[in-house]
Amino acid sequence: MPKASRNTGPSHHTIGSARPYSANTSKNDRVKRDDSNTKTASTNLITPNTSIGQHFLKNPAVVTSIIQKSGIKPTDIVLEIGPGTGNMTVPLLQKAKQVIALEYDSRMVREVLKRVQNTTEERKLKVIQGDAIHTKWPFFDLCVANIPYQISSAIVFKLLSHRPMFRCAVLMVQEEFALRLSARPGEAMYCRLSVNVQLLAKVDQLLKVGRNNFRPPPKVESRVVRIELKNPPPPVNFVEWDGMIKLLFNRKNKTLRSVLNTKATLKLLEANRKTLRNMSDSEDDDDNDTVKDILERICSKPEYKDKRARSLDLDDFLQLLTDFHDEGVYFAS
Repeated sequence: MPKASRNTGPSHHTIGSARPYSANTSKNDRVKRDDSNTKTASTNLITPNTSIGQHFLKNPAVVTSIIQKSGIKPTDIVLEIGPGTGNMTVPLLQKAKQVIALEYDSRMVREVLKRVQNTTEERKLKVIQGDAIHTKWPFFDLCVANIPYQISSAIVFKLLSHRPMFRCAVLMVQEEFALRLSARPGEAMYCRLSVNVQLLAKVDQLLKVGRNNFRPPPKVESRVVRIELKNPPPPVNFVEWDGMIKLLFNRKNKTLRSVLNTKATLKLLEANRKTLRNMSDSEDDDDNDTVKDILERICSKPEYKDKRARSLDLDDFLQLLTDFHDEGVYFAS
């Protein structure tokens, strides 16, 4: 899987306990309610764990917007990664059939359970304490998450490979990572991550969240994105696909011919071809073309000549992979 982008921001977001305001709340009421929350809100009593980069989201309007944009149905089971003290968990519970909250920090587990204790939402909440990457995820219809930035890529690809398929995921991520998810050919942010995610899903940018919405403020801006899986998924072996994409984007500004015609690449592809032939017990030795011959033939085609990975779109890459397969060249053995 592609690695997450360089991280300069928080590794984990935790939602504070200030409740969202209703549309008809007056300004005076808001000030009064904020003063009360300052004295009683659990996030003001809990010190963020900077060793895992916790930053409390303190703006209730952001929570409200995320809930609205998630499109939750009364029959939905929602997976919330990183519920924190439960500020978003409570409105999720009010909208959904059930919320499964996955939390690493035992302090936050206690806080979110405390938030719903002796309420009508208590029976609808299931809390799982564990690492989001290594914990097996249960069935869910929708995912809402403020995910640890340094494992953003791992979380996204775990979502994309999760079965049975879910309707969509609404995620808070580092702004640079969010822009990479939806970057198009020719844009500076266009990369291996962009191509791989867009092969499997549709990505929409929903909301920009400034650093001052958190306590303490992180060093980067954040964004909320919506990821909707393509159903049915494309008929592509992802390991094979990513083998090609990883290789081409290793030097995305070089021509395809230049990237592919290195000694290491030619050796790898020749070994793959030999392995696959042995596995299939192929006796077809009539083709005397080397992998280098095949690469030259493909890269000389008008649609690929002098082209670079940075300028190719999904259809181009899919056709390129097909052309390689037609010539017996594979990027994974």
